[in-house]
Amino acid sequence: MTYGPIDFIALEFEGNKLTGDVFASLLELVEQKILRVVDLVVILKDEDGEVIAREMQELDDDHLIVVDPLQVVVTGILTEGDIEMVADELANNTAAAVLLIENLWAVKFKEAVIAEDGRLLMQERIPHEVVLEALVDLANFDESE
Repeated sequence: MTYGPIDFIALEFEGNKLTGDVFASLLELVEQKILRVVDLVVILKDEDGEVIAREMQELDDDHLIVVDPLQVVVTGILTEGDIEMVADELANNTAAAVLLIENLWAVKFKEAVIAEDGRLLMQERIPHEVVLEALVDLANFDESE
């Protein structure tokens, strides 16, 4: 079986509010088979800095109703180290959704590359902020300088 590239994403929500609004657009991508959620862990950090991490099967009804429609394939690939790394970055009184997302859109292309004895030589995701900064720099470029 060929897999598409998998991204590690950690989303932080103030006030420990993890609602379905953010996940509606992700659900749309899942339903269109553009993305697949391979793993998901919810991390809660209270006002005193105490951390609780819950995998899909451990979620309470309030959180499960939000993420269950995503059809998460619980793989257990996310490690305790991943969870601790995200928890260390969280502000107090926040929630985080830590996801592994497979880019299904890339599978057919990857299979074509493999069929022609090709290989991925390099891949890097450029963050949105870096792209915006580069575009601003290009727009402000003065050839006379």
